[in-house]
Amino acid sequence: MKNIPAAHSGTRELRGARGRRISAAAAWATTPAGRLALLIATSFLARLLFAASLGLGIDESYMVAAGRKLQLSYFDHPPVAWWMAWAATHLAGSQSPLIVRLPFISAFALTTLLMYRVTSSLFTPTAGLAAAAVLNIAPVFGMSSASWVLPDGPLFAALLGGVACLIPALGPMRGTAWGWWAGAGACAGLALCSKYSAVLTLIGLVAFLLTEPTSRRWLARPQPYVAGLIALAIFSPVLLWNAEHGWVSLLFQGGRAEGAFRPFGPIVTFAGEAVFLLPWIWAPLIACGFFALRRGPADRDRWLLVCLAAPPVVVFAVVSFWSKVLFHWAAPGYLMLIPLLGDATARHWQGSRPVRLWLAASALFVALATALYASDVRFNWLPASIADVARGNLRDVDVVDWTLMRQDLADRGLLDRPNLIVAAMRWTDAGKIDYALEGRIPVICLGPDARQYGVTTNRDDYAGYDVLIATRLPFEKIVGQYWFLFDRIDPLPPVPVSGSARAALRLNLFLGHGLHKAADECCAS
Repeated sequence: MKNIPAAHSGTRELRGARGRRISAAAAWATTPAGRLALLIATSFLARLLFAASLGLGIDESYMVAAGRKLQLSYFDHPPVAWWMAWAATHLAGSQSPLIVRLPFISAFALTTLLMYRVTSSLFTPTAGLAAAAVLNIAPVFGMSSASWVLPDGPLFAALLGGVACLIPALGPMRGTAWGWWAGAGACAGLALCSKYSAVLTLIGLVAFLLTEPTSRRWLARPQPYVAGLIALAIFSPVLLWNAEHGWVSLLFQGGRAEGAFRPFGPIVTFAGEAVFLLPWIWAPLIACGFFALRRGPADRDRWLLVCLAAPPVVVFAVVSFWSKVLFHWAAPGYLMLIPLLGDATARHWQGSRPVRLWLAASALFVALATALYASDVRFNWLPASIADVARGNLRDVDVVDWTLMRQDLADRGLLDRPNLIVAAMRWTDAGKIDYALEGRIPVICLGPDARQYGVTTNRDDYAGYDVLIATRLPFEKIVGQYWFLFDRIDPLPPVPVSGSARAALRLNLFLGHGLHKAADECCAS
């Protein structure tokens, strides 16, 4: 009987300890770090659902399928994103949309953490949390780059990783500076290996070092130059690949900035960027950048961010005077403005109800729009008339995998037919077809814009083969343009590639007999 009070006492102590742990956890959850963890976990799970609900887009299908042949670099972009998709496919033994997108979803969780770290280091933890929230809300960051197989995902993580290393590296000269500068150089190399446009952000860093008085002293020290050598060493495989392929990738990207003069180009570009970011996020970002620019180098932290942000935003606006610019190209510049907006939001958070409503309403708008779009593509519940009006030029067929084609060709016995390959007329269809066929049969591109298929596939390797031509072009055009490639071309029944009510698509199918060698064509002509 004497042990009973002791037992009750032990139970009370255990309950008390458990209660204290629960209270401590609840208190931590209300801190910026705790809320950040909740944001990362919640958004990660939401993106898993989003990734599983949609098939791969055109660029994604192309990167996964054309990237099955591992290369030091690739026609369109440097290799990091291609390698990530390749590694996911081989490690998991699957090329399902969720599997190939998982590395990019994970990379964005890291990007969110790095945004918090950068903003907290420059301003406050509350500013870091606000910046992380804005990053996840803006569609160009929190939707496409955060979930899809695109080079922008690893680019953003590498750029923010570089800034996170750069902040302490630019501090007082001490022994740890070497490590931080080396980390910044490694992140710069990874950014360059993700997308060529990373060089614009690096130009902004050079501008900051030249214009900010207390940081200019680093130009007389070896650390920044060693960091540059590290970045160059990491980027060297891309240079080697380009040298072996006639600099085709760099020429392709440089050639995209050519065209007729477009006087309203920058207006269209800024308007498109505003839509991609949401206009009510784009405008405050621009305002924060303008105020930081006006303060100049006197405000060192803000000057660093505006120097990193300005080159991508300004350069692509200028380029749009004579060339069409894709609206997400300037996203690295806006990425560097988000810490400024995070700081402005944090400073007005407590005393401004409109600021809290602005952030909450923006998050709700994006979440609902994403859920509506993904669920409709998945379950086809919106009436066609409503969907057509709402989507404009968007096509369901771009985010639906063309799996019906694989089944149809298998039913016809074509996938097991010897000495047969499949050909598309453009790289967009080649990627969708190649992904759908899962590598069971070689896919080539006969059209003039083959992209990576023109690099990794030599048509002469299949001389004498029969070619199954899948295209949206009619028989007359195929015969008129490609008759000289084959002994003859016969029409076949069309092949369905997608069966959604609004995304139904059938490709015309033709059989080209006896593919000719390029040398034979020259002799024939």
